Amino acid sequence: MAPMTADQATASAAFFDLDKTIIATSSAFAFGKEFLNNGLITRQEALEIYWTKASYMLTGHTSEQMDSTRDLLAQMTAGWSVRDINHITTTTMHSVVTPAIYSEARELIASHRAAGRDIIIISASPAILVEPIARELGVDLIVATELEVVEGRLTGTITRYLKGEAKAEAVAQFAATHGYDLAASYGYSDSATDIPMLEMVGHPIAVNPDRALRKYAMEKGWEVRTFKNPEPLIQMPNAREVGIGAGVLAGVTALLGAGVWAAQRFKRDGRSA
Repeated sequence: MAPMTADQATASAAFFDLDKTIIATSSAFAFGKEFLNNGLITRQEALEIYWTKASYMLTGHTSEQMDSTRDLLAQMTAGWSVRDINHITTTTMHSVVTPAIYSEARELIASHRAAGRDIIIISASPAILVEPIARELGVDLIVATELEVVEGRLTGTITRYLKGEAKAEAVAQFAATHGYDLAASYGYSDSATDIPMLEMVGHPIAVNPDRALRKYAMEKGWEVRTFKNPEPLIQMPNAREVGIGAGVLAGVTALLGAGVWAAQRFKRDGRSA
């Protein structure tokens, strides 16, 4: 990728989605094991997080699934100490999230920075989880979902949910405040839910796009990029980590195996199993 030059950018910015765009996972799920180890979530809640993460990594999430995940996580975090969350995310950052940062994203951020553009991470994940990742990347500007805090603890109430049109509105606000030329600005995302944001900028790029975004990007002639380093990892739960019986885990595995077998048979025979 050819380096950008400063004269190519005049009052422009690069807006980056976070999950599966900068990192090969979801920031909302990445710290799940650490929250379990520190007693913030129960083993049953950890299991729910693991399976939701697996679904997200395999197929992505629709707008409705994102809303369900939002509600699930908001309910789980009610009563959490902000101080405890900050301690966990800071001390485990380099073992949990840093290895999942795409090297291609790091290079792209550095290239935009060298060209004089502001870098903004704009995410539906909670700001309290996005901020330490942004610090790791040397990014000062973030816009993310906001959670209500009362006396140093999360209440479980979401005060601002940054998804879909809300992201586009945030981009417009940044442009108005900082004088960005949106026609000269860049936007990066993996999800069709971010199409409103991508349509705001002159250079929309689909990164590791889900099926709906890939189709839309192809129709619009948008650039499509694939980030591969690191490869996205799907860490499935095991009995020790989530405290469930081996029989239950074996049953779940058998159901998944049966689904794969049925799909393969359907493909081979041209009829359902």
